[in-house]
Amino acid sequence: MALVNQVQKKVKLSKWDVVKFQILTHCYINKITMSESDLNCLTLLSFNEPIELTNFCLDASAEEDWIFKSPQTVRNSVNKAEKNKLVIKDSSNKKLIKINPSLLIQTMGTILLDYKFLGHDTEESK
Repeated sequence: MALVNQVQKKVKLSKWDVVKFQILTHCYINKITMSESDLNCLTLLSFNEPIELTNFCLDASAEEDWIFKSPQTVRNSVNKAEKNKLVIKDSSNKKLIKINPSLLIQTMGTILLDYKFLGHDTEESK
């Protein structure tokens, strides 16, 4: 009979952090490298979608200490996310962007994340 070491953690997070964690987990599982600023940018987009690209670039760079310092840097981050299929543009209006619905990112109401990951030793690794 196989023995499984189970770890359970229960943490109460802000809604921003719960949404960011969903994006971070998706990127980790799919081996997509994202910076902290990229993650914050996608989190902001999750709460404001769909949104016109130019407006979003201005919003994400509105203050000096916000996500990025310039709208162009935000645009670069969005383009990187689009190449990684994290962001999509509206098919009828290419100026509207949103988080790819296939990510199933939840932003509304009370959110409970229930992930189960299993790491196991294989016969080859012994």
